[in-house]
Amino acid sequence: MDNQTEVRKFILLCLSNVQGLQKFLFILFLLLYLSSLLGNMAIMIVVVREPRLHTPMYFFLFNLSCLDIFYSTVTMPKMLAGFLSGHQDISYTGCLSQLHFFHFLGSSEALLLAVMAYDRYVAICNPLRYTLIMSPRACLQLAAATWTTGFLHALMHTVMTSRLHFCGPNHIQHFFCDIKPLVRLACNSSQLNLGLSIITGSLAIGPFVFTLFSYLYIFSFLRLKVQSKEGRRKAFSTCISHLTVVALLYVPVIFNYVPPSTGNSARRDMIATLMYNIVTSVLNPLIYTLRNVEVKRALKRRLFSREFLAQKMFCLAACVG
Repeated sequence: MDNQTEVRKFILLCLSNVQGLQKFLFILFLLLYLSSLLGNMAIMIVVVREPRLHTPMYFFLFNLSCLDIFYSTVTMPKMLAGFLSGHQDISYTGCLSQLHFFHFLGSSEALLLAVMAYDRYVAICNPLRYTLIMSPRACLQLAAATWTTGFLHALMHTVMTSRLHFCGPNHIQHFFCDIKPLVRLACNSSQLNLGLSIITGSLAIGPFVFTLFSYLYIFSFLRLKVQSKEGRRKAFSTCISHLTVVALLYVPVIFNYVPPSTGNSARRDMIATLMYNIVTSVLNPLIYTLRNVEVKRALKRRLFSREFLAQKMFCLAACVG
């Protein structure tokens, strides 16, 4: 941490300073946050407890839901508290911590989506070797690699940001501590701004391009080699779900981080961040549930099982009592 740093506290602006809308925004984002938690937790519970879903694809879906829960939790509680108190202040250390975990979880999710594209490529284009290539050990190694790479990427961001010198205003034009609004406040940010844009842009574009080429090959393979309409339909259904999630995450991320920081991009960056940080975590469980027959069946079995209904009745009786 730079000993010359004078600013020890930041004020988060944007959403919390909209007069007259704090209560409405609190209710709206609370509902979104609870929807994200409940939806992703339901996916995780079903994947763990349903033997039919103990496959590589659902193992990675479990990791995706876990990342979505943590990812939205990095920003949402602080934002909700700001709506109630009318202001959002955060310490310098807290700001760096929020920055680190946001980029740790976000970059891990971006890499995980590329791994999921590779899993679909092997399953569709090389089905006879699928169990050998995507063995339990290989899946664990791929998942560990995504989390580790995301952590190291975020650590680099945090270390570089901690070397910034903040000598002026401390009002961050965002709803959380992110790289670009912090760079705008720093006195020595020109080279760092370019460096961070290149690093983050590469991490976003690289997996995105890999995913696109994977699906181009998959679609070509399905068109040329798969004659069964039912086989094509089932493969396309799985791919479309994943591609929708990819678009919801990668497009706003690239739109947000690839262009260098400018003074007029604060509102654009905030809207893009809301899309991939909050909206995506809410929609991911719905996308995979609505378009996946196996997940829908497993959810129905679990939600309407006698054991689950008995637990609900017990909890209801305890609450009434």
